[in-house]
Parts: sequence; structure tokens; C-alpha cells
Amino acid sequence: MDLIVPLRSFAKVAEVGSFAAAADALDLSPQLVGKHVQTLEQHLGVRLLNRTTRKQSLTDFGQAYLARARVILEEVESAEQLAEIARGRPMGRLRISAPVTFGVHALGPAVVAYMQQYPDVQVDLNLSNSLVNVVEDGYDLVFRTGDLADSGLVARRLGPYPLALCAAPGYLAARPPIVHPQDLSRHECLGFAHSMIRTRWSFHDPQGGVLTVPVSSRFMVNQAEPLLTAAVGGLGLILQPFEMMSAALASGGLVEVLPRFVPVSTSINLLYPRDRQVTPKLRSFLDFCVARFTERSMARVC
Repeated sequence: MDLIVPLRSFAKVAEVGSFAAAADALDLSPQLVGKHVQTLEQHLGVRLLNRTTRKQSLTDFGQAYLARARVILEEVESAEQLAEIARGRPMGRLRISAPVTFGVHALGPAVVAYMQQYPDVQVDLNLSNSLVNVVEDGYDLVFRTGDLADSGLVARRLGPYPLALCAAPGYLAARPPIVHPQDLSRHECLGFAHSMIRTRWSFHDPQGGVLTVPVSSRFMVNQAEPLLTAAVGGLGLILQPFEMMSAALASGGLVEVLPRFVPVSTSINLLYPRDRQVTPKLRSFLDFCVARFTERSMARVC
């Protein structure tokens, strides 16, 4: 009896909490995922999951079994990687995590181009502003922005991710003028929860120094796109990646503020486990990203 596919289905259900979400991740139907888990339970003679109409949770035995199942799946993946290396061409599945805004506006199109170039590679791309555990969550590599903590991961710094300070014309017309970053203390500065810029904004001044000012807002959110909606609606100023706001700037929904004080760009970093075998698919994707996300290619296009 082949247990690898049922093990993968069970591990994914345990990870995401429902048959439907696991089915989406595995590109299967929820019914087939449920059948895989049921097959595994029948083989073992023990229930692995507590089922309700809304979600599934692990039984005590299921929790213990999951730890062993993950070890087995990791060994299977390692064996498949050896075969990939022996064949010498990129193939198999890449699991990638990235911040939402970068993933939507920059990485998504890049992944499409990569997959067209390497048709034997499949990609699972997870977009989240929460920090994932690269090893425990089974990712081959992750993208992170800003300064990095010492995580024990191998890090490759890519190009900078330019930011822009913007606001709706109606907001600016109704509020005190902004001629210097210090004036921001009297304004609503829309807050991005998953970043240092939720409380402090930094700018290059005309003399070449860096000026950091405290900011505050009535509106704090953990996704950048609602900030854009709020800014266009006149709720306050927004400091976010330029490429996310380029359409609103072009249409006049937003205008740039303090153009003489350029926001300090965040950096894009690519990380992968230090002990991860660099397979052809991982090496090809690393090289692809280093070539694509350069300082020149990431520069603002005004």
C-alpha cells in the first residue's frame, strides 16, 4: 500500500487546519484529501483528526504521528532531491514564502517568468506578512524585507525596494502644509503593523544625512493594500513601496509628498536553510532572482 500520498495529505491538513485549505495547497479536491486521510486512519486503526463542520484538529495520537510523518516526508523529499541532482536539471517542487506586497507586485510576475524558463519545476508560493519558520514549515526559501536578525539562515541581499511618501490631494488641501519631515507629527500617518515603519519613518535629507521622525495614526493594518485604499480615500499619508502606488500616482488619486526628502528604501533579502542541499531547482531560482532583482531593475520608474 502506498502511504506517501496519504501522509502528505494528512500533514497538510494538520498544517492548514481544514480539508479545503489542504486541497487548495495540494491541487486536489477536498473529497480526495478526506479520502486519503481516511485511508491512513483505516490502515493504522486509529483516528488522527477530530472533525467538525468548520475545521479539523489533531487527536493526541495524531500529534505524535504527525512528528514521525514529517520525518518520513523529509526523507522522501531528500531522496527525490538526490534524483534531481543526478539528472542535473531543475525539476520538482519549490516552496517559497514572501511578504504580500512584494509577492503581488514583484515576485509574482518573476515566478511566472521563471516557470516559463524551467517547465519541470512546480512552485508553491505563500504570501504572508507574518514570519514563517523556514525549516519547520518546510520552505525551500523565503523573502524578507528590512534588516535581518541572526537566524542561522543563508541570506542573499537583493536590490533595494524603493518607498514613496504620498497622500490624496483632498487630504493635503484640508491639513497643515508639509514642508519638512518634522511636520508629519501633526498628521495622520497610516500605520503598517508588520514593520518598523509603523512608528518611525526615515528619510534622506538634501545634505546626504538620514532623518528619522516618529509618526502615529488612528489606522493600523497588517496588509499594505488597505493602507492604499485609506490613503486614496483621504484618511492620511502613506509610506509604502512605490510600485504599489504607481497607478494611483499616475491617475492623480495620490500625489507625492516631500520629494526633496527621499524615503530610506527597505531591502529585499532571500534566505534559505544553511544545511539545505542546493539542488538544481534551488540554484536556478537563486540565480534567477539575483539577476532579476538588481539595484537597477528595482529602481523607481517615474
